[in-house]
Amino acid sequence: MLVNIRMDEASEAVADGKERALLARLAKLPSVVVALSGGIDSAYLAWAADRALGEKALSVTALSESYSAYDREQVKALVKATRVRHEYIATHELENPAYRANAADRCYYCKDELFSALDRLAKERGIAAVTYGVNADDASDFRPGQRAAAEHQVLTPLLEAGMHKAEIRLLAKRAGIPCWDRPASACLSSRLPYGTEVTPERLSLVERGEAALRALGFRQFRVRLHDKLARVELDQKEMPRAQEAAMAAEIVRSLKEAGFTYVALDLEGYRQGSLNETLRKAAGTS
Repeated sequence: MLVNIRMDEASEAVADGKERALLARLAKLPSVVVALSGGIDSAYLAWAADRALGEKALSVTALSESYSAYDREQVKALVKATRVRHEYIATHELENPAYRANAADRCYYCKDELFSALDRLAKERGIAAVTYGVNADDASDFRPGQRAAAEHQVLTPLLEAGMHKAEIRLLAKRAGIPCWDRPASACLSSRLPYGTEVTPERLSLVERGEAALRALGFRQFRVRLHDKLARVELDQKEMPRAQEAAMAAEIVRSLKEAGFTYVALDLEGYRQGSLNETLRKAAGTS
């Protein structure tokens, strides 16, 4: 969904108050590691930690097969613009059979690997705490990774401040954070239906497919992988362009060139976590 963050003065004042509370909370920490994925939540948290703690804040991005080259470029641009202290580390979630099996709790194993790596780094450097960018809106979504965060005692400053996505975007725009309007993102594994094994080959196929759509000028989308079929989800505002005959043909050509055999446009459009629909049906909920 394309970004709209218009707020009235009262709402902006509330967001301002939450930012002050966030900065005060971070300033009380001796030092902190921020898990920086490059999405707007972690980007804003990295900026806030840097503002509150300066050199005592370190932002860290984990690289693995499930992290796209595009996301890495976004992080590079963010670090250049904000000048936050930043490092990369490697994570190895694909070495875990439970992660590769891609059950409904796949994100738990991903975050457990991430937070284990960040815990080790924090211990080695004498850094007091690890944080990540979950926000108040995330409480209503299915996020097994939050269980891993709780087990590792990872701090959630945005959630503690009661910050919602729209407020974070507003404050990030005001702070000059370049990705303030970046569409929602997630790791490449989230494009595979539950039960489909996560492999480097499948992740690479999805990455090539999404790079092709990005090159065609689309902004909010997902390429969901169903064997060799690409189920393309686009924001509803971008659907008319995709349905024009010439563009439809170009999408098909580009995705087949990327390695897919079949291409389908999902008429429901983009919706975050659409693969969770199978879980709701299995549970008998709508």
